[in-house]
Amino acid sequence: MADLKTHLLGHIAQHGPMRLSDYMAECLFHPAYGYYSTRDPLGTAGDFTTAPEISQMFGEMIGLSLAQSWMDQGQPGAFVLAELGPGRGTLMADILRATRAVPGFADAARVHLVEASPTLQQKQRALLGDAPVWHDRIDTLPNDLPVFAVANEFFDALPIRQFVRSGEMWCERLIGARDGGLVWGLGAPAPQPALAARLGDTREGDLVEHCPLAAPIVKALGARIAENSGAALLIDYGDWRSLGDTLQALSRHETADPLTAPGQADLTAHVDFEVLATATPSAHSRLTPQGVFLERLGITQRAQALAARMQGDTLTTHIAAHRRLTHPQEMGNLFKVLALFPKHAAPPPGCET
Repeated sequence: MADLKTHLLGHIAQHGPMRLSDYMAECLFHPAYGYYSTRDPLGTAGDFTTAPEISQMFGEMIGLSLAQSWMDQGQPGAFVLAELGPGRGTLMADILRATRAVPGFADAARVHLVEASPTLQQKQRALLGDAPVWHDRIDTLPNDLPVFAVANEFFDALPIRQFVRSGEMWCERLIGARDGGLVWGLGAPAPQPALAARLGDTREGDLVEHCPLAAPIVKALGARIAENSGAALLIDYGDWRSLGDTLQALSRHETADPLTAPGQADLTAHVDFEVLATATPSAHSRLTPQGVFLERLGITQRAQALAARMQGDTLTTHIAAHRRLTHPQEMGNLFKVLALFPKHAAPPPGCET
């Protein structure tokens, strides 16, 4: 029976060991066997749960931040409301519901979704209807309108490469084959111009991750914002600078071996926000913990207002959701927010310069 592991072993036999970025791309996006190509990974029946699936409050706060930024920038009469990696469409649905009361916002918004998974596109269409325009990459978004965008847990799923420092050069971590299975290995030392700056803060044997797609995506999005105005909220787990092995496989909400069952588990890595901030030609905010960002936007007041109409198990679940989104020991500190905005404008509410 054909499966992704057989396909990968054949590729390695013919071409030699694979870069991790190529392996991740195959595992996540192979048209027949890829993780995102073949399933809905979200929710209790899936492999992981994102913030919009935990509570409607997350999307409401995002929507109101973007709407206020839209008002602060003069309420442009037509703009792109974009989401990168929209999952089931839950976040966009909550954004649209929360901003319905903002005069003029809904009429001016043109919803665009950047989604590579056909399975998730179907889920999004079922929830949002046919009004959105779908894209499989960011560079086909309209480039003549302001863009107000959100990317929640988008960058962590982009394929990465891993390098181990060897003197003034780097050995790339590769995936090969042995005894019918997939195994880790190291390439020969070689210079890596993309990592030149990391020679100053690493030592022999340190592992550094590099995401080749992240900077070009942020550069393209930031260029649209710099030229046409708008804002973007980039929300993900990670920190200002990445160091060490952060590759993670998740299956049924439990960590798994990334090489054991390719295509059957989600693969992610921590986001290096310094790379994103450096790449954008627009202004950017300070890196803000998700809990701080949400509290600045009034999530606790919103939680209290919703709780007043709840009781029993519904109330217990609601309280737990608020804690999970904001508490430092849960998602509150693990996830960070970086905002992009025009250099002449204020950052979106919830973020600071």
